Amino acid sequence: MRRAPGLLGLDLGTGSTKAVVTDVEGAVAAQATRPYDVVSPRPGWAESDPAAWWEAVVAAAAEATARGGLEIRAVGLSGQMHGVVLAAADGSPLRPAILHADSRAEAELEAYRRLPSAVLDRLANPLSPNMAGPLLLWTARHEPAAYGRARWMLQPKDWVRLRLTGTAHAEPSDASATLLYDVAHDGWDLDLVARLGLRADLLAPLLPSSGAAAGTLRRDVAAALGVSVGIPVAAGGGDTPVAALGGGLTAHGDVQLTIGSSGQVVALRDRPVGSPATGTHLYRAVTPHGWYAMAAVLNAGLALDWVRRCLGAEWTEVYNAAARPATPDAPLFLPHLTGERTPYLDPGMRGAWLGLALHHDRPTVLRAALEGTAFGLRDALEALPGAHAARELRLARGGSTSPAWRQLLADVLRRPLRAIDVSAASGRGAALLAGIAAGELTWDDARRLAPASRIVAAPGEDDRDRHETRFAAWRSGVRRLRDLR
Repeated sequence: MRRAPGLLGLDLGTGSTKAVVTDVEGAVAAQATRPYDVVSPRPGWAESDPAAWWEAVVAAAAEATARGGLEIRAVGLSGQMHGVVLAAADGSPLRPAILHADSRAEAELEAYRRLPSAVLDRLANPLSPNMAGPLLLWTARHEPAAYGRARWMLQPKDWVRLRLTGTAHAEPSDASATLLYDVAHDGWDLDLVARLGLRADLLAPLLPSSGAAAGTLRRDVAAALGVSVGIPVAAGGGDTPVAALGGGLTAHGDVQLTIGSSGQVVALRDRPVGSPATGTHLYRAVTPHGWYAMAAVLNAGLALDWVRRCLGAEWTEVYNAAARPATPDAPLFLPHLTGERTPYLDPGMRGAWLGLALHHDRPTVLRAALEGTAFGLRDALEALPGAHAARELRLARGGSTSPAWRQLLADVLRRPLRAIDVSAASGRGAALLAGIAAGELTWDDARRLAPASRIVAAPGEDDRDRHETRFAAWRSGVRRLRDLR
């Protein structure tokens, strides 16, 4: 019996890969996940073994396709952004991949700061040591042998695509986040690359993010994944813009909040106008035309998990603490354990507890951790240009499914939260891009197939003044702690 057509989305995350099988209407039929390690051989470093990524991709895809029961017509990709994979011509990695959480390239930002302002303006983004450009410059300076042998500098999901198809490509949604890209003119900034003394030949040719086919699946790979030989592989995109597509974020002015280890506040834009001074980012969307502005928070679920582990608490206990009313003398938690991006762009920031007293119990401390994390998200939201006009926030799944936690977020962010009914937005978005590449879907179809959504929390009025007072005190605490350094 002939099987119904389906699509495979591969989402290469920081700590795991998720494979998502959908039908051609975007309904998720099956998914599977495989983890891998992130290692830190030195303080401030974050690396992964690309071979572990590949093993996870094959295992997760094989399980999802077997369980999905559909005839896969195309493969799409989504992936963690900003990383650097130095690879030989055959795709062999020449060193471990350097990830977005890596801050080793702080000194390399000086080379950027010496560039003329007109050149920096083309980047349309704040300078950060976690981006691929500074990280590539670090490898050129500190690991010249690997740099000299490299044929390609690839983003993580682009390296996976090279393994799938045998050809190397890049695409704008990931490339625009490298600090090697002219955002307004939508292409690699070869003048900037030359000024930095980097090799332009390391940059892979660009394909459109919006459903372009980057090649076809190799025979040996198809057999391992359990799909047909020669099916198209879409160029794909960075995980944030692909998740926006998968979650139905398609209207300019809509704002979406995603909470995982980090947090992102994303708003679609119809013009490439950046605001680097606010600590926010501007990158290409995966749509045929358009960009998105993003406020990026490093310390969301990452900080909560640190608190949970230190106190030996289960996640249920952490989230239940959100339902407790805050007392006027409750402690304040500053979650900046790993520095912070929006709005501070300060890798040296650190966290703290303020106002701890002997009578504070464990639930009070856990609630303060949730509240402080919510304050960090609000700090970023208020830095995002135009976000003040958003009447509600679309809430992607992740670390935000607890009703009590959602209510605290709505109260602190002062907006209703509209939850998106999809559990794997990046994987689903990657599958939609696969469908467009295979001709199974059009862009109008992708927009029409947006998942259902519903309001799950609205800000209360009773505690509004107290939240505002505590947020002002929290911001004051952040300033004072930074002044102590």
